Amino acid sequence: MQNNQMAWISPVRKSGLSMFFIGFLVFVGMLFVNNFTLTDNALKNAIGNDTHRQLIQPHLSELMDKTVSNKVTFIESVRSTFSEYDETLNDRYTISSTEIDAIMAEVKGIGHYNLEILPTVFGSVYDESAYKTKKLSDYTGWLAGPQGKPLSEIEQVLREKSAEINANVTDVTNGKRIYAYETGQYIYGLTKNASSGVVAQHTGMFFVLSVLLGTLGALMYIIPDKYTGPAGIKNNNVFTNSATNGGLVGILVTVFLVAVYIALYFFPEYIIEWVSLVDPMFKALNGSGAGSWSIYGFIYTLAIVVMGVRMFIKYRHSKYHIARTSSIIFFQSCFAFLIPEILIKLNQPSTDLKNMWPLDYDFFDAWNLDSLTSSGGVGMFILVWGITLFVVAVPLFTYFFGKRWYCSWVCGCGGLAETAGDPYRQLSDKSMKAWRIERVVIHGVLVFAVIMTGAALYTYFTGVKTLAGIDTYTLRSAYGFYIGALFSGVVGTGFYPKMGNRVWCRFGCPLAAYIGFIQRFKSRFRITTNGAQCISCGNCSTYCEMGIDVRSYAQRGADIVRSSCVGCGVCSSVCPRGVLKLENGAVEAVVDQSKKDDTVQIVQVMTPEEQKAWVN
Repeated sequence: MQNNQMAWISPVRKSGLSMFFIGFLVFVGMLFVNNFTLTDNALKNAIGNDTHRQLIQPHLSELMDKTVSNKVTFIESVRSTFSEYDETLNDRYTISSTEIDAIMAEVKGIGHYNLEILPTVFGSVYDESAYKTKKLSDYTGWLAGPQGKPLSEIEQVLREKSAEINANVTDVTNGKRIYAYETGQYIYGLTKNASSGVVAQHTGMFFVLSVLLGTLGALMYIIPDKYTGPAGIKNNNVFTNSATNGGLVGILVTVFLVAVYIALYFFPEYIIEWVSLVDPMFKALNGSGAGSWSIYGFIYTLAIVVMGVRMFIKYRHSKYHIARTSSIIFFQSCFAFLIPEILIKLNQPSTDLKNMWPLDYDFFDAWNLDSLTSSGGVGMFILVWGITLFVVAVPLFTYFFGKRWYCSWVCGCGGLAETAGDPYRQLSDKSMKAWRIERVVIHGVLVFAVIMTGAALYTYFTGVKTLAGIDTYTLRSAYGFYIGALFSGVVGTGFYPKMGNRVWCRFGCPLAAYIGFIQRFKSRFRITTNGAQCISCGNCSTYCEMGIDVRSYAQRGADIVRSSCVGCGVCSSVCPRGVLKLENGAVEAVVDQSKKDDTVQIVQVMTPEEQKAWVN
């Protein structure tokens, strides 16, 4: 009877999986079916800086009003135009020997020097043409007219004056350069605004066929798990499934995620079709539409919500996990996704109010401080709020609740790891070598963040751009590239299927290192163990996403307060004997120095009475 009642589960799951893959294929495939037509209107919408638009427009003439079906061809043509413009800027504003020869040829034809010759030689289309015409006219106007001067003298004067003009050409070219950051923004904007194909014309249809279809399929695959057996965490072949054991499917997922993150951080123009999907939604939210990171924020939040449903089902036997999953969904949906967009619509500084330094590494950058201090009451509130979070909230909440209050209940990075990354938690490396690397790297990142921030503030308050001979901007850009982009994004999330779901949290997050210091030495929270009941099954160590060998603690009856522990509580949930418990209490941290072997460093948290008994 039960088998008949459950007969619907398999077809529903298969249908859901099929719908998910169809949505996924449409989502990826739409990147390759677009056309691009660069028009004056697209150019104006993409390049708001009038000076830059006027400078680059003549050089884009070959692309104007032509439909290009190959995205790579279009983007690289635009990119090469900007690159050539910048690389040849000095040469184009320099009066060449060839141009002097051309002027002299005209002079020989009429018998004297005439300023009307200059536009003929230099042209009148480009800005640099007008510049050279004006400068040479100013320097040699006195030479014009039938003065009876020999041609050799005229040529000598023209060459001498052109050399003087060329010597000062950087005075004008520096103000006309389009720097790398601006170029990247313009290439993205031109690609987005030039989009004219089927995706741009039918964004609603593609949204339904990709995002909505994929989401519905994922839910149809996930929800039947509630009816396939009793509540409780089951292995479900995680070590034989290629998707969850680091096998071929996991490698393919890693490649896809890494490619997406590289595109997001460095080449967003290649995914403008995805951005167009959410443009109507973001116009309603912020009044201006979607930016290059909007699709990421939307998919990030959607993944947490959908995989949060999976968490509700998988951990339905635990009120703790239901509560913390609800908290993760709430903070991501409201604080990280909705509120920042609403602030934009209200013309206020946009920020994720749950994010803080040093995770929010550019909080103390000059541009952000200037923006906040010049934005009135809301800006000053955000500034004070941000400082209060890491100065007051972190020590206070960590003392009472441990690292879990942020890393497992609030943080967006932790939220994605706990939901979308949950299938990969067993892949974390539990070896001593990994632990040694972890301690060096994560604390190194924290030191880097402190130095970088100190240098940024030094420049902000003093105006001095170097510190100990090092350009402070170089420090900030290096941190942003290597830590903010490559480590936290490309590796931190992209390597979920190979290294586990807490790669960034464990090895790189400077905020996790800061909170971990406090938890390690001064926190009422700990995971307690009862070694007498431990049967050494190893479930706790297997499913510890932070790479802690929990079993070794449980076997010795030692409380777990290692600084990396995020208090997710999964070790307690998978324990068949109830050996592990998440507790708060009035305790002091004591390091057991008697364990000198390399098996594990035991950190025991004891009451004063227990400490006296232990010492004796």
